[in-house]
Amino acid sequence: MNNRIFAHIFHFVIFMTMQILLMRNMVLFNMAFCFIYIAFLLFLPIQMPKVFLLVMAFVSGITVDIFYDTIGINAASCVLLAFLRPYVLYVLTPRDDYELNDSVNVHIMGWRWFSVYALFLVFIHHFFLFFLELGSFRQIGFTLAKVFLSTLFTFLVLVIIQLLFFSERRSR
Repeated sequence: MNNRIFAHIFHFVIFMTMQILLMRNMVLFNMAFCFIYIAFLLFLPIQMPKVFLLVMAFVSGITVDIFYDTIGINAASCVLLAFLRPYVLYVLTPRDDYELNDSVNVHIMGWRWFSVYALFLVFIHHFFLFFLELGSFRQIGFTLAKVFLSTLFTFLVLVIIQLLFFSERRSR
């Protein structure tokens, strides 16, 4: 149990460091932003208690808000993502159900399952984030373009992380 907690803390630190030091400056055409820190929330074990998930979402979002000088929009977007995650997982439950220790893993769950799961939650996060940042719907076309391009960019990075760092075996 302690090893899992240590692993989650380690993943949190790695994703936050990558977001703050590397991804902050990685913007494609001033339209596509990569928010890699949400991978921490997306890749948590499936059976994670909702309260812990919401607290971790708030902590990760507020950490990014502190370094990006945004006033809570990342925290709000992360909490929304964490709130919706159990419902998305429920809708995507396989016929034989999830195993007790399953985490989100493209190798185990399959490409279609992972794509639907990640694209939907990343899109919701980005949609909420960019429209909170904008504060209105006055530049809806430009903002929607940012949402779609950022969703694709973030999803591509998430797939690369899954392929490089997540094993093909179930964790026991």
